[in-house]
Amino acid sequence: MAIQYTAENILICPSPRADDPDLIVEVTPERAGWEYISFQARRLATGQQWSFQTGEHELAFVNLSGRYTVTSNRGEWHGIGGRANVFTGAAHALYLPRHTTFTVTAEEGGEFAVAWVPTDQDHDPWLIRPEDVAISIRGGDNVSRQINDLLPPGSPVHRLVLVEVYTPSGNWSSYPGHKHDVHIEDEAGNLIEADLEEIYFYKFDRPEGYAYQRVYTDENSPLHQAGYPIDALVRPTENCVVLVPEGYHPVVSAPGYTTYYLNVLAGSAQSLANQDDPRYAWVKETYKTVDPRLPLY
Repeated sequence: MAIQYTAENILICPSPRADDPDLIVEVTPERAGWEYISFQARRLATGQQWSFQTGEHELAFVNLSGRYTVTSNRGEWHGIGGRANVFTGAAHALYLPRHTTFTVTAEEGGEFAVAWVPTDQDHDPWLIRPEDVAISIRGGDNVSRQINDLLPPGSPVHRLVLVEVYTPSGNWSSYPGHKHDVHIEDEAGNLIEADLEEIYFYKFDRPEGYAYQRVYTDENSPLHQAGYPIDALVRPTENCVVLVPEGYHPVVSAPGYTTYYLNVLAGSAQSLANQDDPRYAWVKETYKTVDPRLPLY
């Protein structure tokens, strides 16, 4: 039976756990009601360790702050990270294939994210360094935002796509609203839209910062057709996650605050193929300039 997604269950905010005090926030497929994405944001004090096994999943480690060593049965990597926070530079991302056993040791205490999805493919481990990350500005006027492509389409992985997005004070992003909940190819086999689950993991440049995000479907989304439409407006704050199981999902950053989110996507293709809400797509043709506050670094 399909889940009825509402504002109450698409917003997941930190909830301390006595049995795992270093866990900041967690998404499981069971809680999200979907097939692929698991996600955790975690913290480690200097010298502290966290161990995990990928099992039948591919996994990406992303530093949010701090610096780390990762030792594994696939190799060893030192000095991962080093940014003071997500607003001072691009991330490192370490891709680890299935059947990897690894331990993260904090050379310098901080926070990191891990995301994993099922796979039946084997790819080599891969460290993406900040200097390797393509940075671009998308949109225009008050829809300008900075895009860091950590693990973009075309990467040598199976399903995972990772993107960091910075939205300045008062700006909109993921706008016009777009969706990716049906796998559509044209007659030539070109991908028009992929069927992708997605999470937004939020941080702000001040602790009281916030954004608004709306997730909504129309008659083109499978859940809507099945009688489970989504129309939810949520207010994520620091370290909250918004689930995007289907539908359009625009964001606006509160005035006075720069919004950061880490997107994790996975589904029918290692792709960002999507379609805009046709009612608002015209707005893209009106941009006259790019916000001079970008890029942030």
